[in-house]
Amino acid sequence: MAREELDKLTEGYIHDQESVYHTWFINNEDRLKAFRTIKKGLKKVISEIEARTFGNDFKGSSLETVVTAISEQKQIFAGAAHPFFWKPKLRIPDIYENSENQMAFGRFLNACLHATNAKQIFDEIVKLDQLKIKGLGPAVATIIYFLHPTLFPPFNTAIVRGFNTLFHKKLKLGSWMAYLEMREDILATNQQSSLSKDLGAFAGLLFEIGSGRLILPENSDEVLAAENEKRLKAVKKRHSQVLDDQIEENAHSEMQYHLARLGRALGYHVWIAQNDHKREYNGKKLGEYSLSALPLTNLSKSVFDTVSLIDVLWLSQNDQIVSGFEVEKSTSIYSGILRLYDLSLSVEQTCRLFLVAPNKREKEIKAQLMRPSFIKEQSLKSAMSYLLFSDLQCDCDAMCKFGTDIRILDPIARSV
Repeated sequence: MAREELDKLTEGYIHDQESVYHTWFINNEDRLKAFRTIKKGLKKVISEIEARTFGNDFKGSSLETVVTAISEQKQIFAGAAHPFFWKPKLRIPDIYENSENQMAFGRFLNACLHATNAKQIFDEIVKLDQLKIKGLGPAVATIIYFLHPTLFPPFNTAIVRGFNTLFHKKLKLGSWMAYLEMREDILATNQQSSLSKDLGAFAGLLFEIGSGRLILPENSDEVLAAENEKRLKAVKKRHSQVLDDQIEENAHSEMQYHLARLGRALGYHVWIAQNDHKREYNGKKLGEYSLSALPLTNLSKSVFDTVSLIDVLWLSQNDQIVSGFEVEKSTSIYSGILRLYDLSLSVEQTCRLFLVAPNKREKEIKAQLMRPSFIKEQSLKSAMSYLLFSDLQCDCDAMCKFGTDIRILDPIARSV
């Protein structure tokens, strides 16, 4: 593709406010949080496979947690979990009943997790491909992307369709060798573009072409003749999703606002997640209700970076963490629990932990907190409760007026 054509294409992609470049790739802290969640989840998958406790189904497995964190990443990965579903009639993917294949899959994930360069991952892909594990194709590459986003692109039907349209090729969806060929073209072309080194940006461009939102001369006849109605539905659906995202972001900010207001009324110092300081609610930036800097100098950098992204923290006058709150409007409840668990392990003193979620997600919260891995953690079980949006919205003013400390939350705090 000529440089001029590429620049024109990427410019249109970047300036489309409803493209996945804006709705997923940039200005999306949930995407960045997903990298940490997926990496941590993969470590659990690997350890369970090595201990031979992984199980024989996708549902309820640690792998489901990882892939769910991927599929929650807006439109581009909506179907990421499908290739990993256990399909008993087809006996695929053959990693749930065949222990040797399962162990090979675990070794592959472990090697990719600890790889330091592209060649190491390339070699592991070739070895995995040679095993011919039934049903285990390059959908796994999307997991690799979240481990090494500048080295390997994600992979799904729409991305491949967009790639074939843009590069005039006919690569197959289920072939690892086709994926590696696609990767080479993506890397070479991305170096000429104005997009990020993170290959998710270019993959998003291919996704837009493959889903019919970006029309090129190469696919215009097909789109106009057979896909025009579908494209219009996709545009309408995307517009609706963007509006829903805005509503969700506003609800998330509202909960942070109520928690910040309540914390300050109770005499605590309040910290709002670093990446949310510029978000607004009621015409004011959330950073105005927060400490300008998090005064936890005794933490290591990695731990500090994790703690600073907790949605809301209440601290005592001597800067000890009293409680942490994770607001989960639509993102993974499991991810929120993990972040609060990390917080509990990071501080020496006892602090209370709260998930804050809409009423409709109460059953999901209960199910997640009853996972065997959490039930075994008695300290976490006793420290963690959850608050419902409706209770916080209705009772915040009264709690601000009559409360003296964190115990004012006891009447509305719920536990399993």
